[in-house]
Amino acid sequence: MGGRWLPLGLGSWGRSGDCLAVGWSPGALRLPALAAGLTASSGPGAALGFCSGGTWKYICHGCTGLGLWDNTHTGLNLRHVVPKYLFYGISTHLFLCSQEWVAIESDSSNVLKRPDLHHMMEKAAQKLRLMGGMVELVDIGQQELPDGQTLALPKVVTAQFGSDPNKRTVCIYGHVDVQPAKMDDGWATDPYNLTDINGNLYGRGASDNKAPVLAWIHAVEAYQALHMELPVNVKFIIEGMEETGSNGLEDMIVAQRDIFFSDVDYIIISDCGWLSRRPALTYGTRGNCYFFAEVIEGPKQDLHSGVYGGTVIEPMTDLIGILDTLIDPNGKILIPGIREAVAPLSDEEWKMYQDIQFDLENYKNKIGVDQLMYNSKVDLLAHMWRYPTVSIHGIQGAFSDHGTKTVIPAKVVAKFSIRQVPNMDPAVVKKQVTDYLHLVFSKRKSPNKLKVTMVIGAKPWLADTQDPVFEAGKAAIKRVFNVDPDLIREGATIPIARTFQDVTGKSIIMMPIGGFDDGLHSQNEKMSRYNYIEGTKYFIAYLHEVSLIKKTSV
Repeated sequence: MGGRWLPLGLGSWGRSGDCLAVGWSPGALRLPALAAGLTASSGPGAALGFCSGGTWKYICHGCTGLGLWDNTHTGLNLRHVVPKYLFYGISTHLFLCSQEWVAIESDSSNVLKRPDLHHMMEKAAQKLRLMGGMVELVDIGQQELPDGQTLALPKVVTAQFGSDPNKRTVCIYGHVDVQPAKMDDGWATDPYNLTDINGNLYGRGASDNKAPVLAWIHAVEAYQALHMELPVNVKFIIEGMEETGSNGLEDMIVAQRDIFFSDVDYIIISDCGWLSRRPALTYGTRGNCYFFAEVIEGPKQDLHSGVYGGTVIEPMTDLIGILDTLIDPNGKILIPGIREAVAPLSDEEWKMYQDIQFDLENYKNKIGVDQLMYNSKVDLLAHMWRYPTVSIHGIQGAFSDHGTKTVIPAKVVAKFSIRQVPNMDPAVVKKQVTDYLHLVFSKRKSPNKLKVTMVIGAKPWLADTQDPVFEAGKAAIKRVFNVDPDLIREGATIPIARTFQDVTGKSIIMMPIGGFDDGLHSQNEKMSRYNYIEGTKYFIAYLHEVSLIKKTSV
């Protein structure tokens, strides 16, 4: 028949049901999980099978191997032929890598966990070093704590694979710090012990953002395992403070603009999720202005409500009064100037939202509500992604423990945020909110004092979906998933996207592999095995697609 077996594999297999093949084809290639000894048709001219012996065995621990018989390309050389088929054996190797990373309690919000965070950065650096990357741990300085003490920030990991000036260069951004998590928050499993339940991998950081970072690393490993040159140069920048505002990272990016980023063509972020079961590319995020509103200079200490209630003007009453003027029951923001700054919804954008796969009933069921603010898909998506919103997050100083406590707090601090969208400016929003709240407070004629502070001012990010970097993403999704992706925006804030855009001037794309139901920042966060494995395939394919983008001389 001409042709030959190509021995391709990596890692040690677990039980036979864990043996999966990964690949792409312009034809009908679709690869199922295969039990040892089975074969399956995978499209014209190709067959898959396991071999329990023979000279081509290519598994790290000498176990069963995976091969491809290709009778359409005699003497196929994957090094030099555009990859029609690329296979990467995946087994418990991926699970064990994720398990090791999730086990590290890299909570960036807890200074007592800072040693764990340093360990996490070393772990990531070591992984990339063992793969042969040029790795650096970049010192980004100190963090000043509220009590005036300083603490070393976790170093940023940079790595480089390849430096061919004739190839495109992509830079993968990711973070390996996590949100706080503990069992009594309501987790069903230990949040720091990655647990496989019905094909879902539960653990803090599983989806946000450790598994996506590892999927990119596995994509590079796949080419290495096949002894193939990477089709593009690949750089990594991995930080450990994303969940608390990426302290020190912007200064590092500015300092490295003409060094590390000088030859980068595209920057890729995989720190978000799909909207539905259909794969997606993300082209925009909202920004965030986060405020503290403090009612101070009330009583000199907390008071007994029975003894003093009715005799003093209570700070909590003042605070609730002004919070009630931020937004009306229909979601309309009442602060003058906020809504007027928003870019209008174009007909093209409306059509794009109309075509997106999104089910309102599933969305309600997922979050556990009977009614949403809006009843049409387009209205809901628009208010989720491209209109601002006010959210009140909590009140510091108020009694919130179990039981009862009859106290009048002497000082209370409200914490609320306004998500930013084009064409809002955080500096302008800061003034609008501060002026408005002081005006409202003055009308109460309270002897208490109000202090308004904006502690976060992150700008929104928006990309051009016609950029070649998005065309490559669409092609990679089509190859691996056989569908066209949804083009979506993200309601949350990923400040680093706008920083990369403003500082480096490079094209940015967000390529999520997280599921719509992964529970980021919540109890029982998870990443499905399917998304993890298919996401790795997708990243492998994407590197190939980017290599096809022609370089233009300047």
